[in-house]
Amino acid sequence: MAIIITDECINCGACEPECPNTAIYEGAVDWKYNEGTSLTGGIKLLNGIAVDADEDQEPVSDEYYFIVPDKCTECKGFHEEPQCAAVCPVDCCVPDDAHVETEEELLAKQKFLHN
Repeated sequence: MAIIITDECINCGACEPECPNTAIYEGAVDWKYNEGTSLTGGIKLLNGIAVDADEDQEPVSDEYYFIVPDKCTECKGFHEEPQCAAVCPVDCCVPDDAHVETEEELLAKQKFLHN
């Protein structure tokens, strides 16, 4: 499953540079699928949704740092554990029950993001 940042976030930013997929953004900041990935132009996500990887996307949160579920692989293929959770001083990077994925799905996503 993806990781989510709860509303207990203190906006310290420790998590953002640790993400190998560039899936973590500061609150209220637009983001793109192509940032930190090899994705470019028109793509079809693994969930079947077509998007433009180069186009700005709406922030997931306007108040605190957020993780884009479509870009989060729980650091599978890079690290033994989610690095955002490892560095978070207030333990607000937790599993996202709304985005449950198997290890195989997370590894497939990692391969898709960085082919």
